[in-house]
Amino acid sequence: MLLQGLSITILVLSHIYAGKLRNLSRIPRSAWLSLGGGISVSYVFLHIFPELEQAQQHLAEQAALAFIESHAYLVALAGLLLFYGLEHRIKARGPLPTDGEAGSAERPATRAGMSLFWLHIATFSLYNALIGYLLVYRDSTVTETVFFVVAMAFHFLVNDHSLYYHHRNAYLHFGRWILSAFIGLGWVVGLNFQISEAATSVLFAFLAGGIILNVLKEELPEERKSRVWPFAFGATLYSVLLLTS
Repeated sequence: MLLQGLSITILVLSHIYAGKLRNLSRIPRSAWLSLGGGISVSYVFLHIFPELEQAQQHLAEQAALAFIESHAYLVALAGLLLFYGLEHRIKARGPLPTDGEAGSAERPATRAGMSLFWLHIATFSLYNALIGYLLVYRDSTVTETVFFVVAMAFHFLVNDHSLYYHHRNAYLHFGRWILSAFIGLGWVVGLNFQISEAATSVLFAFLAGGIILNVLKEELPEERKSRVWPFAFGATLYSVLLLTS
């Protein structure tokens, strides 16, 4: 319980303070963001994907979920597609001016802009609640918990940068606090309610797809001028740590 409480505190603080790291918004992309993206992707491929094999077994044992028997990866794909659709709607609005550009003052809030903001926040709030819940469900060793928390903290850093990039003041004033609260809410739910193993496996698979899309959408666009070497270094370093722990 103490380790979980400390873990939740670290994840909450990563949201609260990540939005204040304004220098991460520069172009070319900050090496720290690329490093964090590499760590997140490494964790998905070397830790979450192997656990999807177990998720498939749990789904196969449930008659009610027979239509996705042996297809936990299909759920992961659904998570990826959901966040892809959300990102497509956000990008259709266009980014705010980057810090230091002419006219970098806050774009006037419009009804459509705020609707997209709340859609973004609502989706990521559920995403964060799932992470908080899985911290309880995983019943991991101390080492596994530390790896999970570090990977998610860096992942939040990448997500927060994206939210700040698109929403600026709305995110700083409201969004980061709401996202932080939902991490704790998911943890509390996990402590008090236990859903079936199969249902949890579905959530776990969905999270995997979401992480992959949310990292790669930040690293791949050409206009971000992402850092290949920090990304590769983060992925390699975390892979070594995961494989040797």
